[in-house]
Amino acid sequence: MTEEIRWGVVGPGRIAEKVVQDFRHVEGARAVAVASRSLDRARDFADRHGLERAHGSYAGILADPEVDVLYVATPHPQHCEIALGAVEAGKALLVEKAFTATVAGAQEVVDAARETGVFVMEAMWTRFQPAVVRLRELIAEGAIGEVRSVQADLGVQREFDPTDRLFSRELGGGALLDLGVYVVSFAQMVLGDPDTVAAAGSVFETGVDAEASLLLSYADGRTATLTASLRNALPGQARVFGTAGWIDVLPRFHHPQTIVLHRADADPQPITLAQRGGGYSHELAEVTGCVRAGRGESAVMPLADTLAVQRVLEDAAGQLGVTFAEDRAVL
Repeated sequence: MTEEIRWGVVGPGRIAEKVVQDFRHVEGARAVAVASRSLDRARDFADRHGLERAHGSYAGILADPEVDVLYVATPHPQHCEIALGAVEAGKALLVEKAFTATVAGAQEVVDAARETGVFVMEAMWTRFQPAVVRLRELIAEGAIGEVRSVQADLGVQREFDPTDRLFSRELGGGALLDLGVYVVSFAQMVLGDPDTVAAAGSVFETGVDAEASLLLSYADGRTATLTASLRNALPGQARVFGTAGWIDVLPRFHHPQTIVLHRADADPQPITLAQRGGGYSHELAEVTGCVRAGRGESAVMPLADTLAVQRVLEDAAGQLGVTFAEDRAVL
């Protein structure tokens, strides 16, 4: 492998537009190619972002020998097949959240990655934000005692549009896969895998969830109360409660600048840690470093955590009567 890690972008949509701009902040990494099922769209993206090559098919970038890592930002149901093709081609992966549309699809990708030793990571940028890294350090140091519960919410008000990806069951729409993945992953990061999941919410006429409130419960009495919504805007705040205090993660918690440590008999202590670039550089650096070191997965965002989060999301969706399927015809 070359000293420089060469990246390809699969799916030049809204999120990829932001992520690709952060490569300038990542040492030893460079975006060199993009793939779309529309060659014109790929060429436009490549021209605007200074990429060397544009592919008019996903298969094209899988076969590109000048690409080491693929960043996958297509709709959720397409992730599984693209990821399996990439692993087979020996290309490392950063796969946007939600990782896949189903637990079965996620398990397939994880099994393939572990069998081949190809690096795969979910693009949960939250875990790599400097303020969240500090949050985890404070918890590990016992700053708030034993953690007993987590609260988190994330919601946006979107006008219902059956033609929009967010409202399409075939494209993996709905609040849970788009926004719920953040609140669930945050709770799982702090508390581990829950023993039970209880969900309540509502569903759009297209068959995807409009809003969901989740109660994650643990055998020892710990809990997480989580909310995700496409019906109404929410603050985007998270709180971690311990026996000796709590930590506020100020909005929006999935890419925060500031956390506030609260302890008994002490003034609140704000801690502000800015991101590099748009905040995506930290996960890009993690993948680049892991690939260079020959690791199969990240210690910060391990595949077991991704599987645990997918299980919670699928359990919650099922309780609302919502099901998804992987797109097996994407390649």
